Amino acid sequence: MQIILYFCSKFCSKMTLEAYISSHSTPENEVLESITRDTYVHVLNPHMLSGHVQGRVLSMISHMIRPKRILELGTFTGYSALCLAEGLAEGGKLVTIEHNDELEDTIRRNLAKSPLGEKIELLIGDAKDILQAKPVLQQSGLTAKRSYSEAVFDLVFIDADKREYCAYLDLVYPLVPVGGFILADNTLWDGHIIDPAYDKDKQTLGLRAFNDKLKEDDRFEQVILPLRDGLTLIRKVR
Repeated sequence: MQIILYFCSKFCSKMTLEAYISSHSTPENEVLESITRDTYVHVLNPHMLSGHVQGRVLSMISHMIRPKRILELGTFTGYSALCLAEGLAEGGKLVTIEHNDELEDTIRRNLAKSPLGEKIELLIGDAKDILQAKPVLQQSGLTAKRSYSEAVFDLVFIDADKREYCAYLDLVYPLVPVGGFILADNTLWDGHIIDPAYDKDKQTLGLRAFNDKLKEDDRFEQVILPLRDGLTLIRKVR
């Protein structure tokens, strides 16, 4: 069904608002287009892919910030990592963490399709474990000659286990400088965030807790964009 929906969105003649937005946004390049196509054909839950419009938004934000270091939690098939990497400053680097080891070969193959893949380091494992393991991040070169507590990422993109968003926020907080940015995906969760029918769904509850935590946390300023499944832009202010 997902494959059918993807190809219908590409080729059906009826113009929807979503299709209009897509047609009036800068097109995805050939590499990203191939990743989209291959993901919908070969990977389970292809809707997890950031996709064209959100990918352009991630790229635009990255270009605005010009980060030297980016951290991504949740790689999936590598699409969003390549979009974010487009805005890296000269000599910059992106570290992306994916829990599903069955996707590793697919991710590495997709990253190798683009010259930007050389700027991206893939770590396989649980994001919480990796972020708390000093030796792992030291191997990446990001913490070389500095203490782990020092800020090392100008931009963080959170798109992993929705039940753990609050924990991720606390873990990345000391790694982001004041004025740095954190992006969180899926924060509207297909509308489930306000639907009582999902009051017992653990992922929905995790996202509600995350949104509420941000609302009450004066360390951050934030705004939720109704883009796709909800994208929250967060700025660390203290």
